[in-house]
Amino acid sequence: RHIIEDPEWSLATVPHLTELCLQHIIHNFEKNPILDHLLPEHQRKVLDGLSTGLPLTVTANLISDEDYWKRCCTERWQVCDISNYGDSWKRMFFERHLENILKCFIPNTTDPKQVLELIPLCKDYVRKLEVDQFLPPVKADEKEERDDLSDTGSDFGLGEVSMHHYNLRVLITALPHLEELHLTYSVKDCGMNFEWNLFNFTYQDCCSLAVAVKMCHNLKVFKLTRSNVDDDKTRVLVRNLLDHPCLVELNLSHNLIRDKGARAVGKLINHSRLEILDLCNNQIHHLGAQALAQALAENSTLTSLNLRLNCVGDKGGEAISHALLTNTTLKSIHLGSNNLSEPTATLFSQVLAQNTTLMSINFSCNHLGLDGGKQLLDGLADNKTVTEFDLRLAEVGQETEYLIHQIVWANQEAARLGSLQHPPTKPL
Repeated sequence: RHIIEDPEWSLATVPHLTELCLQHIIHNFEKNPILDHLLPEHQRKVLDGLSTGLPLTVTANLISDEDYWKRCCTERWQVCDISNYGDSWKRMFFERHLENILKCFIPNTTDPKQVLELIPLCKDYVRKLEVDQFLPPVKADEKEERDDLSDTGSDFGLGEVSMHHYNLRVLITALPHLEELHLTYSVKDCGMNFEWNLFNFTYQDCCSLAVAVKMCHNLKVFKLTRSNVDDDKTRVLVRNLLDHPCLVELNLSHNLIRDKGARAVGKLINHSRLEILDLCNNQIHHLGAQALAQALAENSTLTSLNLRLNCVGDKGGEAISHALLTNTTLKSIHLGSNNLSEPTATLFSQVLAQNTTLMSINFSCNHLGLDGGKQLLDGLADNKTVTEFDLRLAEVGQETEYLIHQIVWANQEAARLGSLQHPPTKPL
């Protein structure tokens, strides 16, 4: 009698029925997503085995597990810092996924359903959008092109009428939790296909965007940079931002805003809850600065104002100095590279002697001169609040700059020791 046995056979290699069931659930999850009715340990096994390529229509509102969304993010993007997304992997995935769709959207070519069908899936998770590229249509309508070539638009090769970008209105108004919107209307990596009209933020684009932002009642931060925003477009934006219930930060830096646009922004300052205003690298001269100063003198919410890389000159600088003699809320002001000289420094020394709220001041890259520097030093003699004072390339002299920095350093130390003795109380 002979007994033939398989020496490699073992009962341990036979899968348990539970494991077979879980594998079946994983393989058929797209057609029959079963998750909530499973035991916690079985849910974990299913989630770990699911493909990150499953349709969002299946996973978006069913899976909240952060480990699953972490896999979705890390398999798609090399750099993933969830600290910028409220420490949520799911929020990161949907925000970046939506941003990528918008960056690649080509009007009249891309199917709008790509965005519309994503809205109900991502609307509960998107709180911030950063879109640094908007593509124009590939080919303009021939009739519009002929009409535009006969007008001033021919300087850009194609007229403005035919180069409108994707209208954000439907999307933005459908995102109830959107709090931050960072936009740049340009094209990245255009290479040898460079044309000026690729960077043309049209008047119609501006009108559509302004209406969308107005209807986005929870928006707190709005940044529209490097988009050739001029005075007319600024006034359109301001009209729609007046009395906005939540907006606290506005960034229109690196644009083409001149004095008329600055006057419009000055009106906005006192008809909003703005706390941070950035107008860096525009074309604001003394008239625009005077309008901003007038608003600043009456304002009680703004804490930071950035006017770096403008042309306010001493007339504008003196107007802002006068405003700061009465303003009691501004904590930071940046006036670097504004053609300022001794008259501004002289008047600003009075601000340093009287103002008790300014903490950060930047006068870098101006022509304040030796006498102007001495005036600032005299104004700082009894100042206890300024903890940052940038005078690089302001021509105030090394000795004066050193003495000013000594006073500022002493204020920093006093503030640090004060915070140690009286730590801020945490809200209950």
